[in-house]
Amino acid sequence: MEELRQAIRQWGRGIGSDVVKVDSFINHRIDVGLLNRMGQALADHFRGDKPDVILTVEASGIALAVTTAQALGNLPVIFAKKHEAATQRGTMLRETVHSYTHGNEYDMRVSADLLTPGTRVLIVDDFLADGESVRGMTSLIRQAGASLVGVGVAIEKGFQHGGRLLREKGVKLLSLSVVTSIRDGQVMLEDDR
Repeated sequence: MEELRQAIRQWGRGIGSDVVKVDSFINHRIDVGLLNRMGQALADHFRGDKPDVILTVEASGIALAVTTAQALGNLPVIFAKKHEAATQRGTMLRETVHSYTHGNEYDMRVSADLLTPGTRVLIVDDFLADGESVRGMTSLIRQAGASLVGVGVAIEKGFQHGGRLLREKGVKLLSLSVVTSIRDGQVMLEDDR
């Protein structure tokens, strides 16, 4: 998506060799117009797969999941929680994942009442790096007896293995932009080669 790539070039920053900082327009301060157009692009790509629900993980994937859900006719959005809450009762679907960003493990949780057998699920998230979050959400989908129709992400870190692993497994994946490397704080994109 060219508009997203332009925003990354203009405002994105690389930290070290593997952190892509886009908090000025995607996940701390949100450019709502851009996010709506990103959601529309994901919806257009996955519309024929007829998802029933969008699944993401808290917190920074929620905004893109909501705009995608709106563009698909106001589908429900479920977000996996990272921490146990007093309001969570009943059977919980749970998967332990490793957070690349924070360097720790946590249990992803979704109420089994919300993600039910036979549901067609589209995963939407802001980043795809090593694929651990998608792996966790895919496990929750499998535990529920639901089915994965695809994965849509704003930014794929192409220099990490998550996207390659999903493609090798035959998962339908749309990355709106792909970062190939970080050089001296500059984020290099797939079409910058």
